[in-house]
Amino acid sequence: MTAEQPWVEVLGVRHHGPGSARSVAAALEALAPDCVLVEGPADADPVLALAASPDMTPPVALLGYAADAPGTAAFWPFAVFSPEWQAVSYALRHGVRLQLCDLPAAVSLAQREADAGPGPDGDASRDPDGDPHGDPEGDPGPDRAGESLRAQARTDPIALLAHAAGHDDPERWWDDVVESRGAVAAAQAPPSPDGGRAHPALGAFAAVAEAMTVLREAVPTPEGPERDREEQREAHMRQVLRAVLRDGARRVVVVCGAWHVPALTGALPTATADARRLRGLPRRKVVLTWVPWTHSRLAYASGYGAGVESPGWYHHLFTAPDRTVTRWMTRVAGVLRAQDLPVSSAHVIESVRLAEALATLRGRPLAGLAEVTEATRAVLCEGDDVALASVTSALVVGERLGGVPDDAPVVPLMADLRAQARRLRLKPDAAERVLDLDLRTGTDRARSVLLHRLTLLDLPWGVAADGGVRSTGTFRETWALRWTPSLEVAAVEASMWGATVAAAAGERVVATAQGRAGGAADAPGAGRAPTLPGLAALVRSCLLADLPDATDRLLAALADRAARDTDVAHLMAALPGLVEAQRYGDVRQTDTEALGRVADTLLVRICAGLPAAVSALDDDGAAALRTHVEAVHAAVALRAVPQDRDRWLDTLHGLVDRADVHGLLVGRAVRLLRDAGRVDPADAAARLGRALSVGADAPAKAAWVEGFLAGGGLLLVHDADLLALLDRWVRGLREQEFVDVLPLVRRSFGAFEAGERRAVADRVRALPVGAAGGARPGAGAGWPDVDPDRAAAALGTVAAILGLSEALR
Repeated sequence: MTAEQPWVEVLGVRHHGPGSARSVAAALEALAPDCVLVEGPADADPVLALAASPDMTPPVALLGYAADAPGTAAFWPFAVFSPEWQAVSYALRHGVRLQLCDLPAAVSLAQREADAGPGPDGDASRDPDGDPHGDPEGDPGPDRAGESLRAQARTDPIALLAHAAGHDDPERWWDDVVESRGAVAAAQAPPSPDGGRAHPALGAFAAVAEAMTVLREAVPTPEGPERDREEQREAHMRQVLRAVLRDGARRVVVVCGAWHVPALTGALPTATADARRLRGLPRRKVVLTWVPWTHSRLAYASGYGAGVESPGWYHHLFTAPDRTVTRWMTRVAGVLRAQDLPVSSAHVIESVRLAEALATLRGRPLAGLAEVTEATRAVLCEGDDVALASVTSALVVGERLGGVPDDAPVVPLMADLRAQARRLRLKPDAAERVLDLDLRTGTDRARSVLLHRLTLLDLPWGVAADGGVRSTGTFRETWALRWTPSLEVAAVEASMWGATVAAAAGERVVATAQGRAGGAADAPGAGRAPTLPGLAALVRSCLLADLPDATDRLLAALADRAARDTDVAHLMAALPGLVEAQRYGDVRQTDTEALGRVADTLLVRICAGLPAAVSALDDDGAAALRTHVEAVHAAVALRAVPQDRDRWLDTLHGLVDRADVHGLLVGRAVRLLRDAGRVDPADAAARLGRALSVGADAPAKAAWVEGFLAGGGLLLVHDADLLALLDRWVRGLREQEFVDVLPLVRRSFGAFEAGERRAVADRVRALPVGAAGGARPGAGAGWPDVDPDRAAAALGTVAAILGLSEALR
């Protein structure tokens, strides 16, 4: 190798392949190039130097997004076992010239927007070519048995090589040929045809290049946009290669997908032809930076279109210096022991022996993932697929989250988010963790505010239990936190609303209330003005997120909407959330006086409109309105304002004597009034008796009973007269009437807690002879013609239907 004779070595790799990565690292050390070209967006060169930072920890990804449309974005992920990452690391570590050589992201994103549109999963935040480096090879993907040979060559050329070698699984074939063999296969491969650069590590690359040359000739990409894109990308790679040679590079190594190797070696098109092919390509202004990535996002199960099925396993293959299987089984044992499963050292020893024996039987150089998985299932998990699934999730895929240096370019919104997260000691983590907050402390209250603001921005770092209102008490919230790479893109998109989290959340929620934000209706980001309940939910969200300016604007809009909305159901749906927000605001030390005034207005309008709204409802309408009635009743009780309580109870009392009101609503109103002390127990029992008297059909009676008994069965436990009245009604039903009302009665009793059902059953069994117009079955005098033994089977069936079987045993 002399300076007067420049040379170029093209290393064709499989993306995210640890065997390829190991071979690339060995080849680079042997070749000592003065220039390294890596497949990737050429306009990302300015941020490549950040990869040398000690704070840059794979897995990471290059993120490119359109400056004027942040939702148009693409990722180029790198893991420590990615050959491209090893090439980048080598160049930065040795001070060697480093460039990316694929089409710029400015072109890729413009082409994707013009031709391809969103990815098949509807996510715009994808690589424009469907894999992390825009290359088709090394992407086993789903089963393609029904696809043509030509289509398979375009999407997965490695599968064709595997088929030619007699393997039906391309992932397993590559694992045998490269991943598991690693340096052993490279050392046994024939030397490079170029005697001046003969090194064992180059043998595998020479074999792959030869195979890809044959494959491209046998199954060429058909004419069309896909072929045009492929030729444009390869033309750009050649132009970059020519440029670095003109600039004086003498020893050049190109690391790219194996499919492209024939396009960069041998007889190449002229520079003029390549320049002509690249002329006039669409471009748009883009921003590129580094973002953390996760192993799960490299796996097919995540919905990401390319990567490897088992990134955790590949990470282990690349990083384990020796005794790969033994070290893996030891980690598996640790996962199972953490779940309190009994796994001993003997289990580990036997599982290693079984995995290695399976590899020997199958003619494999080392036990692969299939063998260690079978050994894990048989020995460590003892055939338990549930335990095996936990191993797959924790180790085979894993949730390793990478990191990027603080000086990586970010939008101001993300910079503010990171600063607040550090201040509040909230560390991004790919694994889900539960965070319990005590809102009486300043730090936890600030954490809650931040998480609620991120929710308004559609940045769901945390998901709140019970909507973030209460968990174990008024002063507590529980959140499930999990950081995903998609949040980086979401932050870029949200930055259009403001430079800080608070400013962006406030502007976004106001825009949503005015119908200026995109998204689903009645949700943060709704594309049209939300309904009254949706607007009330936004007000509540503003209070939880401590956005006083936005809250004032939304309250004004809410008051105006409430004055104009004539739908009582909307008014009733809006009130409970406002009352909860008002009560909860006291814990957060926020001013809710204006919220109370809006709640007063809503309650007055509800009480005025409810009498007309309950007329002539069908069963579904009555059931829906009953839910609203119960929610408003609970809200009035929560406010604890005497005049509001009296107004509401007076409204309910006006419904109970009307014949045009559905029995479900009347029964519920009577029960609520009885519990509130506005109807005495004797009057409630009398009303129940009249409702169950002759004159109404059985389903109407059952609906009345369902409404009356909703909310718990302790009333029947403590009121023997009511229980006897119901017992007499049930026993007096004719056969067809019983069949008609059975679903309603079962639904009523099924809503009781198990303890309440048992207590009711005990009280029914203890009813005295004649207490309900006759003796209990089997008591003798009241049922002279009943054979208790013959009736026992039927009684058991009825008790099982009503959920009372245990209590009647």
